[in-house]
Amino acid sequence: MEELPEVRIGTAEREEAMQRLSDHFAAGRLSVAEFDERSAVVAAAVTRGDVTPVFADLPDPLVKAAAVPAKAESGFLSEWPERVMAVVPIIAVILFFVTHSWLWFLAIPLMGALLFGSRHNQDDRGRDRRRDRGDRRNRGRDAID
Repeated sequence: MEELPEVRIGTAEREEAMQRLSDHFAAGRLSVAEFDERSAVVAAAVTRGDVTPVFADLPDPLVKAAAVPAKAESGFLSEWPERVMAVVPIIAVILFFVTHSWLWFLAIPLMGALLFGSRHNQDDRGRDRRRDRGDRRNRGRDAID
């Protein structure tokens, strides 16, 4: 059933429209001036037809949700290296007092290297590949010029 543009709206509909407008502003689709202008129109809206033009050039919320890629990992296991690293200094202090050996503090950077070293290397390799692709593209342009 299609909504009639002449149907009057209430406070709840205006607030919902303002929330949608705020979401678009937060996503960077609107400048401050555009947001101010459109929010004034929504605040003064009396019918659905008054609100509809405000969102005419903005994507639907369902389109926005579909366009955002889902995170591959979620939950507790996605952040396990960070969680382990947060506990390592505490364990090192406890072991220091129990064994009276300062060598346990060496476990802190060691665990950091073990847990996060592979991530750093992957980032570097990706950056190197992007740089190589850019060099190849530039060489092709130089040959054309």
